[in-house]
Amino acid sequence: MIVRSAREGDLPGILAIYRHLHPDDPAMEITKAERTWATMIGSGFMTVVVAEHEQSVVASCTLAIIPNLTRGGRPYAVIENVVTHLEYRRMRLGRRVLAYAVEVARKADCYKVTLATGSRQESTLRFYEGAGFERGGKTYFEMRGCGEDAAG
Repeated sequence: MIVRSAREGDLPGILAIYRHLHPDDPAMEITKAERTWATMIGSGFMTVVVAEHEQSVVASCTLAIIPNLTRGGRPYAVIENVVTHLEYRRMRLGRRVLAYAVEVARKADCYKVTLATGSRQESTLRFYEGAGFERGGKTYFEMRGCGEDAAG
């Protein structure tokens, strides 16, 4: 099992693993996915972390490092899209991709790393706590439906 930063050729594996994250989402049109992927991995602000087994992506998370003008100019990091293939769960791969992402954030001198989950399952919350994240530190809010199709 190898944990590493994703590369350009990992897009098909990333799209496949995301079927385990949001199985009801419609498939993304491939040219849009390719443009988005090129932006993500070429931005310098984002790292997609993958766990690879026998040349297949079996776990992943996305890390964004955001430049900041507070905290002495130290950036902060946000982790999203944490997912492990159903057949590879309970093998500590989620923790390994999170640990890799946190290490990237530490090397970038981030003053904090945050993640949010929509899950209310206690097992999921304990998983994140076991990976070193604290529950209840700050209150996060979200607004969905703010894209151009939301005006409707």
